[in-house]
Amino acid sequence: MNLEDEFAQYRGDLVAYCYRMLASLHDAEDAVQETYLRAWRGFAEFEQRSSVKTWLYRIATRVCLNALKHSSRRMVPSAVGAPGTDPDDLAAQAPEATWLEPFPDLMLNADPALVVGTRQSLRLAMVAALQHLPPRQRAVLILRDVVAWQASEVADLLETTTAAVNSSLQRARTEIAKLAPAEDQFSEPDEPVRRALLDQYAKAFESADMVALKSLLAQDTRWEMPPVPTWFDGREDVLRLLTAKLRPGEGQRIMVETSANGQPAFAVYIRGREGTFHAHQLQVPTLTRSGISAVLAFHRADLFPLFGLPIDRAATD
Repeated sequence: MNLEDEFAQYRGDLVAYCYRMLASLHDAEDAVQETYLRAWRGFAEFEQRSSVKTWLYRIATRVCLNALKHSSRRMVPSAVGAPGTDPDDLAAQAPEATWLEPFPDLMLNADPALVVGTRQSLRLAMVAALQHLPPRQRAVLILRDVVAWQASEVADLLETTTAAVNSSLQRARTEIAKLAPAEDQFSEPDEPVRRALLDQYAKAFESADMVALKSLLAQDTRWEMPPVPTWFDGREDVLRLLTAKLRPGEGQRIMVETSANGQPAFAVYIRGREGTFHAHQLQVPTLTRSGISAVLAFHRADLFPLFGLPIDRAATD
């Protein structure tokens, strides 16, 4: 295998790693591009005391840590302020750069095993929780618990001691336990219940069927709409929002299923006056045995091509 092919085989892993660090696919791809540039320029000095993969992760970590010195933490709306209650009183959109972005599963080299193996650490709730950690502590947690490096390898990379790495890891795990949902809360319904829930949700949302949506949403469900900072907590407030914002009737929306962050997702298209459907939002619902417990609805049409989806769809598509 030549060097170019060897570099290429790790691209999906590196993008996912940098995404966990930076919470933005765009920033992660920029970081991986910078990683490869540095690797090409410095390969003559590479002494092969480690594998090429480990060497690339070392470079990527330094690139991410440097990037985090010059950027604000990416968040979800629920981490910024209290929930709203009036769907007609949405706060003005905050700067886009402050918000977490979704990760297209197709970036994981289309490898189903890799998606399953990294699913929990890529889930939106986990990535959002990671952003509360200081950058170096974030790197320690990801390298140890996701990439499965030894403490001594992390210490060497960060130019510190193994004891310091273990201490940082313990603090990071403690903080994540407070912020991220417990593992059992990630548990989705078994098939075919999961499949039925997704199909029923897509049909109900397309037709703005509030009775059906009420039966599918968990009592404590949460609805967030970055870059809109206002979010809604609890089924009744979420239904009030959807009732106010969804144009009623059949044929107003199309829900196209995709996958993001190891979770099911839907690309929502809305019908324009000319009959064409236009990209509107990318929804990532969280499924639980009690129903849909959260929806992150990214109002970002520019995300659609990253998921291999067109911006516009004809009514017959």
